[in-house]
Amino acid sequence: MNRVALRSVIGGLRNGGSYISPAVASRNDGVLGAFPWRRMMMSTSAQTTTSDEEEKKKKVNDSVVVSNYWGITRPKITREDGTEWPWNCFKPWETYQADTSIDLTKHHVPKTFQDKVAFRTVKFLRVLSDLYFKERHGCHAMMLETVAAVPGMVGGMVLHLKSLRKFEHSGGWIKALLEEAENERMHLMTVVELVKPVWHERLLVLAAQGVFFNAFFVLYLLSPRVAHRAVGYLEEEAVFSYTEYLKAIENGKIENVQAPAIAIDYWRLPKDATLHDVITVIRADEAHHRDVNHFASDIQFQGKELRDAPAPIGYH
Repeated sequence: MNRVALRSVIGGLRNGGSYISPAVASRNDGVLGAFPWRRMMMSTSAQTTTSDEEEKKKKVNDSVVVSNYWGITRPKITREDGTEWPWNCFKPWETYQADTSIDLTKHHVPKTFQDKVAFRTVKFLRVLSDLYFKERHGCHAMMLETVAAVPGMVGGMVLHLKSLRKFEHSGGWIKALLEEAENERMHLMTVVELVKPVWHERLLVLAAQGVFFNAFFVLYLLSPRVAHRAVGYLEEEAVFSYTEYLKAIENGKIENVQAPAIAIDYWRLPKDATLHDVITVIRADEAHHRDVNHFASDIQFQGKELRDAPAPIGYH
């Protein structure tokens, strides 16, 4: 076998093909010689077309192709009326009816130096947000919720790590704070259905969250009692902001539109619920968060640990 033939054999093997000697090729030229190659090309083309069609069918039937190898499937959940539950972010047993009878006028009067620092800091941030958003209550609520959902997550995370380090229970406070964070996030998911943020508002959210998360994390490590007190004052301002939002709806400055579907299912609102109903239950949640954080701060100002007092689990 000469060098040319040897190169042909090696090249064919490298490319996953089979070797055909020059003699055989010369005998099979013409119509008969072209037939095997045409058949191979047609077969490859058919396989490609079939594969493309199957892929398209998968994309049509299911937006995400899920492998059954791990045995993970989404359970079929239905509402009370038998319709399919549409939400993956929360389940029916995580929904609730907000307690709107809560006292909205409660206020913790700052007494200690730490209280006064926390109070004045929150008031300063409130002035800045009012100057920027003015009477755009929907956008103001969106920004407020992106910040308000941070403290519960930070507090729960720090307590979680502390529990792991010290081999001790948290008294349920990890779950209570994470519930608060999730509840605030659901506020945001609801508000976003009503308000479509523009690019500079999204940029402001990124900046605010980046600064606030790190600042609050450091504050919680240094003084959890001051951190909870600051959140308590922040929630007091949230109650005030949503009260102004409700007044704007009642005065006709903001249209009282239909409530988003996610809000109706999450708060178990009636099917004909409106924006006014949604803001009312969100305000009630914020008032509960106010009480929880002031309560947590009071516990620590008395020189005790959070785990020494019962955690308000389920107290939205």
